[in-house]
Amino acid sequence: MPPPCPTKTRLRILALGTQQSKALQHDPQKGRAILMSSLPTTQEVHSIPSRNSLSQYATELRQACGAFEQITFAYLAWILFLLLAFHNNIPHAAKYAALHAIIAVATAQLAWSAARSCSKTLQFARHWYPLPLYIFFFEELQALVHAIHRGWFDRWLIQFDYNLAGVHPSVWLGRFANPTLNDAMQFAYMTYFLYLVILPAILYVPKDRAAFWTVMVSTAIAHYSVYIIAVLFPIESPYFALASLNPAALHGGAFTATIELIEHFGRVHGAAFPSAHVAGSMVALLAARRYKPRLFWLCLPFFIMMCVATVYGRYHYVADVLAGLAVGAAGWAAGQWLMNRSCSCSGAL
Repeated sequence: MPPPCPTKTRLRILALGTQQSKALQHDPQKGRAILMSSLPTTQEVHSIPSRNSLSQYATELRQACGAFEQITFAYLAWILFLLLAFHNNIPHAAKYAALHAIIAVATAQLAWSAARSCSKTLQFARHWYPLPLYIFFFEELQALVHAIHRGWFDRWLIQFDYNLAGVHPSVWLGRFANPTLNDAMQFAYMTYFLYLVILPAILYVPKDRAAFWTVMVSTAIAHYSVYIIAVLFPIESPYFALASLNPAALHGGAFTATIELIEHFGRVHGAAFPSAHVAGSMVALLAARRYKPRLFWLCLPFFIMMCVATVYGRYHYVADVLAGLAVGAAGWAAGQWLMNRSCSCSGAL
C-alpha cells in the first residue's frame, strides 16, 4: 500500500477546524466524534516530514553532483549493462556489480557531504577522488575486456602499422635498445602519471575550480572513452602479440626497474587501443595550452617522448597512439562543452 499523499493529509488537517466548528454548534458529542475520525493517522503524520526530507535530500544530491559525477554515473551504467548482458563471459560478475553499486553510492555521498561541509579534508577528497577511480576502472578491464568478444583484433593494427611504416615499429625500434636509452624511454612513459597530477594541482592551489574541474571532466571523458573502446575492440599490445619478434627484454636502470615493478602488479592484458597514456596526457597538454602556456611548452617535448616510448616499450602500436591523440582531443573538447552547459557544475566547484 503506497504511503498517504502529504498534500491530502495537509488539506484534511486544515479542513478539520472548520468542520469541527460547525458540528460543535449543533451537537457537541458529534463534533468530538468528527474530531477523532478526522485526525490523521500516525502513519500520515510521519509521512509528511519523511517525504519532505527525502525530496530535499534528492534535490541537494542532484545539486551537489557536478559534471564529473554525471560522466562517472554514465560510465557505471555502461559497466552495469555489460555485467547484466554478458555476465556469462565475466568472472565474478555479481561481485563486480555489488562493487560498482558501492562506488556509485560512495561517489554520490561524498559529493553530498562535501557540499554541506567546510572540512578541508572532505573538500580535498571531493576534488581528488577521480584519480584512484581512473586507475581502478583501468585495472578492472582485465576481467571485462572479453565480455563481448572472446578473441583479439591485433592483426588489424599490426597490418595498419606495417602498411604505414613498412616495418613493425616496436620491433624496428628494438635495434636501438641499450640500457641508457631504455631508461630514458621508461622515464618518458612514466610522465603520464605526472600529467594527471601536475596541471590539476597547479589549478587547485589558487582555487581556480572552474578550470580544475574542466580538466578533471575532460580527463574522465577521455579515459572512459578509452575503456569503452577497449571492450568493444580488444587489443593485447605488441608485448604479447609480437613477443616472438621481440625476444630480448629491455634492461635499464632505476626507471626501468620501477616500470617493471608496476607492470608486475598492475599489467593489464588488453586495453591497449586507444592508448590511455596518450589520451590522458593529450587532455593535460591541451589544458596547459589554454590555462598555463609556459607549462605547455615545457611539457611538449616530454609528451612527444612519451608517445614514442609507448611504442618503444612495446606497450602500444602506432595506431594506439594516433587513436589516443584523437580521443584525448575529443575528450578535451567535450569536457569544455559539458562544463559550459552543465547547470549542476556549480555543485562541484
